[in-house]
Amino acid sequence: MAAPVLRGCCLGRCWALACIDSGSRHGRGAATGFTSSGKRGQSFVAQQPLLTAQKSRKGEHKWAAVVGLEIHAQIVSNSKLFSGSQVHFAAPPNSLVSFFDASLPGTLPVLNRRCVEAAVMTGLALNCHINKKSLFDRKHYFYADLPAGYQITQQRLPIAVNGSLAYSVCVGKKWRQVITKTVRIKQIQLEQDSGKSLHDELRSQTLIDLNRAGVGLLEVVLEPDMSCGEEAATAVRELQLILQALGTSQANMAEGQLRVDANISVHHPGEPLGVRTEVKNLNSARFLARAIDYEIQRQINELENGCEILNETRSFDYRLGCTVPMRDKEGKQDYRWLLLLSKYRYMFGAGAYFKSTR
Repeated sequence: MAAPVLRGCCLGRCWALACIDSGSRHGRGAATGFTSSGKRGQSFVAQQPLLTAQKSRKGEHKWAAVVGLEIHAQIVSNSKLFSGSQVHFAAPPNSLVSFFDASLPGTLPVLNRRCVEAAVMTGLALNCHINKKSLFDRKHYFYADLPAGYQITQQRLPIAVNGSLAYSVCVGKKWRQVITKTVRIKQIQLEQDSGKSLHDELRSQTLIDLNRAGVGLLEVVLEPDMSCGEEAATAVRELQLILQALGTSQANMAEGQLRVDANISVHHPGEPLGVRTEVKNLNSARFLARAIDYEIQRQINELENGCEILNETRSFDYRLGCTVPMRDKEGKQDYRWLLLLSKYRYMFGAGAYFKSTR
């Protein structure tokens, strides 16, 4: 791949949120510390008073932030991951739904070769190890837009593991110094997308559109090597460019083709990591940066006021510029993972059963 393209990430303005002493490092993705200059153009949270995070008064401790990302990219393919239904944005509701997508009894999945090829290409571009054998699992949870009551994904043995993503950031008082940073990639996996819930508040009802159900997704799991919102947004923009250059995903965030979940926690340097929260379904790099920065500051404020951080899922309200609770965070045991074995054993390798739709 070509050298990473420079994006507008200015760590100097929001480094106070990670609060690393000058000359120290936190995690593999951290750079040497710089203090906030308070210049115009700061992110939403960076504009707020950060007395505790910016300057540690005598007897007070500084905070370190830890950010990891789960990035879901829709694969460019004519059909869905396990069915022959076509994939089109903005098609009439429920017009692209096969019997398998609707989870009717007796239907079986058939794996789309194009989706596997796209995952392998992406893994190679991101310096991953490609597993010669890869398995699918059933992840059980119950929502109205998931007709089967489970999602076909990869938990135990994904298609690619142990990669890296390099990106460039600006640091320093005037953001003139450019450094290249690297975030580790834990794994890349194939999985089904869910349907879409359309909430009609005027009539107090929710409508379900299953056109998106079963569309092939690449989930790229980044290790928690980042420490602020702008840094995470820069990594996502870099990945977006790579996916578009490969042709594996259009990665149009406005159309929901690239969605990000951010896992965020804070702790005192040298102490164990704190309790994390997850901010779901962020479909804009700018909103991603704002949501992470807000959540870091919220957790710091909660802990300094003697409160506890709950392991929960939150969403970002872009109108209010804050995160709001959605539900308690499910543990792995709640998903009741099952290895997906059927007549054809869906694994990659000799004898794999594919369909050849592109």
